[in-house]
Parts: sequence; C-alpha cells; structure tokens
Amino acid sequence: MNKTLLYIAGPTASGKTAAALKIATHFNTEIVSCDSRQFYKEMKIGTAPPSPEELAQVPHHFIHNKSLASPYTVGAYEKEAFACVERLFEHQDVVVLVGGSGLYADALIEGLDQFPEVPQALRDQLELFYQQHGLEGLQDLLKQKDLKYYQQVDRNNPRRMLRALGVCIVAEQPYSSFLQQEKVPRNFTTRYLVLMPEREELYQRINSRVDSMLDNGLEEEAAALADYQNHPAFATVGYQEWLPFWNRDYDRDTAIERIKRNSRRYAKRQITWCKRYGAAHFYTPPIELEAVLKKIF
Repeated sequence: MNKTLLYIAGPTASGKTAAALKIATHFNTEIVSCDSRQFYKEMKIGTAPPSPEELAQVPHHFIHNKSLASPYTVGAYEKEAFACVERLFEHQDVVVLVGGSGLYADALIEGLDQFPEVPQALRDQLELFYQQHGLEGLQDLLKQKDLKYYQQVDRNNPRRMLRALGVCIVAEQPYSSFLQQEKVPRNFTTRYLVLMPEREELYQRINSRVDSMLDNGLEEEAAALADYQNHPAFATVGYQEWLPFWNRDYDRDTAIERIKRNSRRYAKRQITWCKRYGAAHFYTPPIELEAVLKKIF
C-alpha cells in the first residue's frame, strides 16, 4: 500500500475530531493536528481541542505542544510536521491529518514557498503601523507594494498582509514574486475528506459549542491570557471579542453574540478554503466509516 496522508478538513464544529478518531482507530494509526491554535497549551477551552479522553484513545501530535511565550510560525510547523509524518510512515501506511487551519495543512501537504527572513524590528514597526492606521491602512500599503498579491489575499486578514508587507520591504520586491517556487517533493499521497454539515445544523453546532465553552470557563481563560492580547493567537474567535467588553465598549451579552457571529463567519471562510480542494470527498457528518473508506480508498 502506498503511504497515504488522509486530511480531514471542514469548518469549525463540523465533527472533525470524532471522524479523525474513528478513522485513526480503524487503521491503528496516529493523528497529526494542523490546528494553529490548538498548538498552544494555554488555550485549552476556546480552541476546542480533543478532550483528555479522546487524546488517550489515539496518539496525537501538535496538541498543546507549544507556549504563547514562544512564537511559532507556519514555516516551523512545516518542518516539524513533515519530520513527524515521515517518522510515522516508517511504521504506518496511513496517517490522519486533521484541523481547520488550511494554511498549515497546505504547508505540510504541498510545502511552503521560501521567503527572506523579516527582522523583528521591522515586524514591530509594521505592527505599530497597523495599530495606528487599522485594516484600511494595511490594505492601502499592500496595494502600493504588491498589487498582484493585494488582489488575491484575504484583505480582512491583517496577519497575512503584515507578513506580505514585511517580505516586500526587506526584499525590496513584491511578495507575490516569491510564490509558486519549486517545492520539496512529498513521498506520500494525500487524500481529502471534507466534512460539510447542512448550514443550519452547522450554525446550531457552533452556538452550542460556544455555550459549552462559556460553561467551561472561556471568559476566565481569555482574561488569564490578557497579557498576550497582542499575540497573533489572541486574535482567535472566542478571545478577541472580550477586549471591547473589558474596555466597556459593549456588554457581556454582546460579547457572546459576537463570538457566535464571528464563529459563523469563520466557518464560511473555512468552507470557501475547502472548496479549493478539487479532488476532495465532501461528506455530511456523522460519518459512516465503511461508506467513507470506500469513497476515499
């Protein structure tokens, strides 16, 4: 059997964890996470990681293995996750990849383009520019520096624009000129399973998940991480919405409603990203293992 990386994708609250556990158990294999927020051990509630019981069922990798005190990039993830998968394939024919961070999944599956290093001082300057001029200021600056990338990037994602601007400035050439480089070949085949609940059911799942997180202490966890509010990870839905509440810009009910609204918006963006996977098998959960495996294998 060829070595196969089975990537289970889909929007938040679509049932990816349950599907990964079921499939990994079937193949007696291990799970690699590509959820860029579940890496951080301080974010135990708002990132909806697998429960201790679920983690005990199947060996997992890249769950709570990093700290917010030490920045972790997609480039570092690509190297570490690729080495992990290569090691697992020494004994396994199938490895399960799961998570909603499409950029991190693509980094492992396809490899990253190589970019020049952006000094911390320049990153700090760009962060200050963003704080002073907002999203619109970033958009205008990127449009000046790299019109091609400006036209294709998610212009509501400040982190991607900041990253691109740093490369533009340090290299003195457009960020887009570094894209589509020759990638390191992968010696495994990737198959895609995208979980896609009906929209109304998905929104109900999202609302229920947020309510459960609140019952489990989401607000208290966010408050305990307030010192990290300038960390990119704090911009995650479920954390960032508390800042205006703490500043008395709106009440607690509004904060909760915005978490649910922003979770739905995030799910829509994830769905759009998943539709890029032309060879993917789209499936409405809950999964029936035999039917799914027949489709994929």
